[in-house]
Amino acid sequence: MKCFSINLVVLIGVVTFSNAQAQQPVVISQQLEQKVIEWRRHLHQHPELSNREFNTAKVIAEHLNGLGLEVQTGIAHTGVVGVLIGGKPGPTIALRADMDALPVIEQTDIPFKSIAKSEYRSNEVGVMHACGHDLHMAMLMGAAEKLSSMKNDIAGTIVFIFQPAEEGAPKGEEGGAELMLKEGLFTQHQPDVVFGIHVWSAGNTGHIGYREGPLMASSDRFEITVKGQQTHGSSPWGGVDPIVAAGQIIGSTQTIVSRQVNITKAPAVISFGIVEGGVRNNIIPDEVYLEGTIRNFDMGNRAQIFKNLKTTAEMTAKATGAEAHVHIDEGYPVTINDIDLTRKMLPTIERVTGKDKVHVNDLVTGAEDFSFFALEVPGLFVFLGITPEGEDTKSAPSNHSPFFYADEKALKTGTELYINWALDYAKL
Repeated sequence: MKCFSINLVVLIGVVTFSNAQAQQPVVISQQLEQKVIEWRRHLHQHPELSNREFNTAKVIAEHLNGLGLEVQTGIAHTGVVGVLIGGKPGPTIALRADMDALPVIEQTDIPFKSIAKSEYRSNEVGVMHACGHDLHMAMLMGAAEKLSSMKNDIAGTIVFIFQPAEEGAPKGEEGGAELMLKEGLFTQHQPDVVFGIHVWSAGNTGHIGYREGPLMASSDRFEITVKGQQTHGSSPWGGVDPIVAAGQIIGSTQTIVSRQVNITKAPAVISFGIVEGGVRNNIIPDEVYLEGTIRNFDMGNRAQIFKNLKTTAEMTAKATGAEAHVHIDEGYPVTINDIDLTRKMLPTIERVTGKDKVHVNDLVTGAEDFSFFALEVPGLFVFLGITPEGEDTKSAPSNHSPFFYADEKALKTGTELYINWALDYAKL
């Protein structure tokens, strides 16, 4: 009995040691980390706008080809996809990074700052990776290199998605995640899950913000043309005043969120950003143009807001004798993290970063077209902090700022998170 007890203790010790070993995350070497930094700097110095990422795509495709992956180019204009088939059977896991930059003139003083210029809306503009997509690409390139070196030990297939036009395709064009799916990305490579990372200045370097369920809002644009009948401002009864009607529409639409939608499900916002009408102080014009944005975190509420906005605008205008014509341009859906997947992969995030650097994120009213991927298969999308430790994140230049700055120490964390998500999910 005593001997049995001793052996049991030894056995328990061995099992505990094995489990502890299994819990250790895969890390990248200093050499690979330096390569990731160099890729990031090159991409940062040579940014390209949405649907125009031609040289960016070439750099990525050459890298993936060099790793021996199956590579497809030209998806959604400039998208690149690399496929790594592991040496063992298992699930198909998609890892996504976005590629495009913004029409922003960079005002940082980093040695590899962008001085690139391009055309946007028929105007010459500066171009800058002001949202960190250069980091996203570099991290995923690093993950592809590390995982390729482990090919024989990998269970399943890993699909590396480099997606163009996340910031939105130019007017009159299609692009981004929606077009990649439309062109059959998930038909040809049907993943079981999809993972994505976005760097942001609201977190300190290496910190991860995550959230179960809705994380980022849907983003939809609406236009309302209010038609009246022009008349002299001194005798408004001689026509129909679209300005008065437009003013009442602006006020009435605020009751959609405050009175008509169940906001206990999730918050929502309707904001007007453009009000245009009239040419002279004493002329009541024929029409007024309104434009705004809708943000919300529940797909059911989203559909109801669309319906109620149209009804409210049309009926309010009709009550004044005017007409309202409503057009809603559906943008990005709600970015929803699959609850089960998030809970299963949270231990991986904590092992890579340390529990003290993992936080539940507030809802974000910004939008992301990763949402299209996550509506097709279970998805997990997180924020990676890039403001140096010790600096106040509240005063750090935000994403899309010409002063946007990213601490490159975060690249190691993001690269290792991609790697360990892929490896750990295959073990579930």
